[in-house]
Amino acid sequence: MAPKKPTKVKRRLTSSEEFDIMKLVLDKFLWIGTFLMGWGLFQAIGGDGEQGLYFIVAGAVVLVLFSIIIVREFEHLR
Repeated sequence: MAPKKPTKVKRRLTSSEEFDIMKLVLDKFLWIGTFLMGWGLFQAIGGDGEQGLYFIVAGAVVLVLFSIIIVREFEHLR
């Protein structure tokens, strides 16, 4: 007979702990969006305005998605 493995007890997170973890993860989206917009500004000033504009738009889309996700999750937790 094989020895029994101890069962792991799964711990549930509180709403505030879940929200804190969500903020940490979604903060990365904020950094990515800011980086894309900064890189686009650098490209636009450096001479390639069209490619710079694409990066700025991509960064803005990431930041808008970030804010939509934050608002939905915040309303969900209420």
